[in-house]
Amino acid sequence: MLSGIEENVQLNGVSSHSKDRKLITINQQPVMEWALHILTELVQHGTVTLEARGDLIPTAVAVANIVTENMMKGNSRIVDIVVDSESQGNFGPLVSIIAITITKTN
Repeated sequence: MLSGIEENVQLNGVSSHSKDRKLITINQQPVMEWALHILTELVQHGTVTLEARGDLIPTAVAVANIVTENMMKGNSRIVDIVVDSESQGNFGPLVSIIAITITKTN
């Protein structure tokens, strides 16, 4: 699994958080709804990690770009991007995974 993610973040579909970090798993909601949700969480926690799998990876990338380049331009940045893949079973197809970590700078 994603070895580049810090220990307190678990990538099993369950959001984990600490005082300064929150993991959010992207699903099929509209991009702007996610952007507003991420903005709120970023203000509260300071650091947010977006996780997406398969076909939802473009949504996570779009949300990260909207938040960092439009909503919080100059006040946030992407600090880490981890790309990996995992098998769906012993001989199942590989599914791509991305984790994008955004932090508030001011």
